[in-house]
Amino acid sequence: MMPNPESPTGDARAKRPFLGIHFACCNTYARIYKTADGKAYAGFCPRCHKQVRVPIGEGGTRERFFEAH
Repeated sequence: MMPNPESPTGDARAKRPFLGIHFACCNTYARIYKTADGKAYAGFCPRCHKQVRVPIGEGGTRERFFEAH
């Protein structure tokens, strides 16, 4: 099987910006990824599908792990 040139390689996927989120609703962890427009990180709880969106603002924070309630 030939690799798809449009599909990111393992290295490209590893460098994709993300935030780690602890979803208190289901006591589970997931990564949420930067949106295509680069204005926020967005994702959902892997169990109950509660959505979370974290806007990217000026000044921001260097923290990479958060908790969603």
